[in-house]
Amino acid sequence: MNVKGKVFSVLLILSMLLLSACKGDQVAGDGNESGDKKGKYTLKIATALTESDPIYQGLVALKESVEEKTNGEVVFEIFGGGSLGEDSDIIEQAKVGANVAVLTDAGRLAEMVHEIGILSAPYLVDSYEEANKVVQSDLFKGWEQRLADEQDLQVLSFNWYQGDRHLLTNKKIEKPEDLKGIQMRTAGSPISLETVSAMGASPVGLAWAEVYPGLQQGVIDAAEAHHSATFGANLQEVIGYITKTSHFQLLTGLVTSADWMESLPKEYQEIIYEESIKAAEVASNNILKMSADFEQKLIDAGVEVNEVDIEPFKKATDKVYDKFDGYQDLRKEVNKILGK
Repeated sequence: MNVKGKVFSVLLILSMLLLSACKGDQVAGDGNESGDKKGKYTLKIATALTESDPIYQGLVALKESVEEKTNGEVVFEIFGGGSLGEDSDIIEQAKVGANVAVLTDAGRLAEMVHEIGILSAPYLVDSYEEANKVVQSDLFKGWEQRLADEQDLQVLSFNWYQGDRHLLTNKKIEKPEDLKGIQMRTAGSPISLETVSAMGASPVGLAWAEVYPGLQQGVIDAAEAHHSATFGANLQEVIGYITKTSHFQLLTGLVTSADWMESLPKEYQEIIYEESIKAAEVASNNILKMSADFEQKLIDAGVEVNEVDIEPFKKATDKVYDKFDGYQDLRKEVNKILGK
């Protein structure tokens, strides 16, 4: 990179940090759960989720346990609803040492460690138990280490399960062919875009906060999401159907700056790692327990929830693995871990 390029990069990062600080001030009495308590070390946690979501509530539980166990020396501030900015911006800030963290999916991290993106591949695993087994494996631990060594990003925990994702439409869907011509929102990661395309729809990368107005205004025709997020964003008001394809088992990770973590005393680092994994496990199990309740609430709101044969969707998306270098072989490694 030439001198001008380096200067531009530094200015870009500084501008993102300033924007984040401004946004933090704007939401300090709203999405910010920190109150007036200030500790020696402060971490701002960003998520697109809202306060009603069990995973958001898990972050609140994490905040409380960390602050208690560190006697208030470590303070977590939570910014929900995407109020702190896009995941990609938070990740860039974390990479240069900012005291920020984000709850994000593996698809975004694949830009830095290619292999980790397979966790966002369609029909890789069939349940939370299987997904959790993969992220506890030596295979995944190696990817975590590379994120820290090569990108200065530290995974605090990667067992935040948000549920299986389904199709949200205003047209009844029974098979992949029914998706032809439909503009469907998905996460902006390459593997998410390829998956939606393989299922038959036209993928649109759009921020989660923009999905409701996008559906309402006809900017998009459909989306794909898990029940808790669908209900939390009130999408039942702008969709008519949910097709239960379970094409993704959404497991997300809490990722922060490796440099920021290293600035903490070792005992505080250990507390954060331990409590993060514990909080994620509790929150994930709450998602599993509440899934049927969320589905019933969506039905009560007038949404038609349809069970379909997912085999045609599995067959349609199998080619996604060929689009990413080494993913067919990685899937075999994952299957070995799962005993398949």
